[in-house]
Amino acid sequence: MALEERFSPRIQELPEDERPREKLENLGAAALSDSELIAIILRVGVRGMSAIDLGRDLIKRFGSLAELARASVQDLKKVKGLGLAKAVQLAAAFGLAGRLARETVARTPMNRPELIHELLGAELRQLEKESLRLVLLDTRLHLIRVEEVSLGSLSECIAHPREIFKEVIKFNAYGFILVHNHPSGDPSPSDADRRLTIRLAECARLLQINFCDHVILGAPAPGRQPYFSFKESGII
Repeated sequence: MALEERFSPRIQELPEDERPREKLENLGAAALSDSELIAIILRVGVRGMSAIDLGRDLIKRFGSLAELARASVQDLKKVKGLGLAKAVQLAAAFGLAGRLARETVARTPMNRPELIHELLGAELRQLEKESLRLVLLDTRLHLIRVEEVSLGSLSECIAHPREIFKEVIKFNAYGFILVHNHPSGDPSPSDADRRLTIRLAECARLLQINFCDHVILGAPAPGRQPYFSFKESGII
């Protein structure tokens, strides 16, 4: 889908209290729309389009802000008006947001699936393949580290229980949360997901290791949560 060609006022031509940078300075980031925040990163638009319009069209082109954050630098730089420099700037901004979320959540007991979503959701939504991660926890359920166990295909990641428990034992973790993404965006568990979860729960009981949850991460959508928790669903 090509970006729409239309003429609109440049940001410098807007009233001062409507310019993104001035709004951010005076009111804070929460007062700005997604497209206005993107405009600050991009700084300038293209012929006939302000940076705000370019930000709005980027979100429209990729379908949502989440999908825009998931786009690679290669995909971004193909968009008219971006190029390599702006594509890298956008990717860096989304990358920092993901790291900030991880740093903030890491100081909180990881006892709720929404915290797992905050910790890893933005990062895993950028992947086109399933990634299986271990969130390793101490006795206070604080984060020790996150380990990737396997990277699979578009619809499946394969891991044996021994690979999972090897990492748990290696880092002397009190417990763990298994996390993987569904690139389709739908976090509903597959039959394979259910079988793996039940098998891991049995192994964890034998080894006396705390298998705290298995969380599947998807994408936000109206009427559904962007994750599925096996613990919340009563399966483990």
